[in-house]
Amino acid sequence: MQAVILIGIQGSGKSTFFKEKFADTHVRINLDMLRTKHREKVLLEACLAAKQRFVVDKINVTRDERERYISAAKRFGFSVVGCYFEPDIGGALARNSRRTGKARIPDKGLFDSLKRLQPPSFDEGFDELFTVRIDEQSRFVVEALRQREVTKIPELATVPEVKQ
Repeated sequence: MQAVILIGIQGSGKSTFFKEKFADTHVRINLDMLRTKHREKVLLEACLAAKQRFVVDKINVTRDERERYISAAKRFGFSVVGCYFEPDIGGALARNSRRTGKARIPDKGLFDSLKRLQPPSFDEGFDELFTVRIDEQSRFVVEALRQREVTKIPELATVPEVKQ
């Protein structure tokens, strides 16, 4: 039984990563799709009770946001995996600019999430942690972390300009 928690700012590739890596094996818990916290809670509880593998596909940028999923999964005997999408504000802004309608987040929202971002660590209860980044060919590069805390957050002063 596995619970996967995706961690990263909007536009970092979390949903695409889910579709490529987990869509055939895990239930997706995502507020964009479920629309209400009540529905999210019901689906999470159903996955836990049924011992169904799931992925929490949200930004989960703070320890507090992640804690409820981690503690619930642990109570039900799940292994908890964190996938930390290394911040790439330029890439996130570019991907976000290609979104339409409600899917497009105001740029300020991405910067606000980046400011709140707390990298995950094993002491939160993760059994495994991975960093995920997108390379020059738009492929996901996944690297396992070994019992060390992730601390890489770029300085906002080095944010590249993105043309829209």
